[in-house]
Amino acid sequence: MTRPFRRIVTGQKDGHSVIIQDGSVPTDPFGLTDFWTTGQVPTPLNAPGEPERPTRLEPPPGGTRFRFFEVLPRTSIRSAEEFETLAAAAFTVLDAAHCRVDTRRDPLMHKTRTIDYIVVLRGEVTLLLDEEEVSLHPFDVVIQRGTNHAWTNAGTEPALLMAVLVDAQL
Repeated sequence: MTRPFRRIVTGQKDGHSVIIQDGSVPTDPFGLTDFWTTGQVPTPLNAPGEPERPTRLEPPPGGTRFRFFEVLPRTSIRSAEEFETLAAAAFTVLDAAHCRVDTRRDPLMHKTRTIDYIVVLRGEVTLLLDEEEVSLHPFDVVIQRGTNHAWTNAGTEPALLMAVLVDAQL
């Protein structure tokens, strides 16, 4: 699992910029580290942004979510049935079972009603789409626009990605 990440939040006090928070942010059991969530766009600068707990896959309606996420190597999965069971359980816990619209290609395939800005920070992953796939390396960027997809890692080390999810209209 990834080390704890530090988050610094700034704000205003008496007309001056100040640090409001400085501390670590927890990573959930699925490798998601949520740093900030907004409930609307545009959002007031003084609006609270603490991520929801438990973690949810999608941002709130009209909002955004900023996170890091890990893509673990698939070497620990023993069977296709075990993988499907684990994937279904994970999406249920993340309140995202409805996002699994077509998992024939991969148990982690999902489709959210979001535009996602994603950057690979560490490691190598493959982005799977319904009929295509692309290998990604550190600092490659993906603009994910509400398509059915999954992330896979054929390597031996976890990959770390950054994402900003923005609620969108179909």
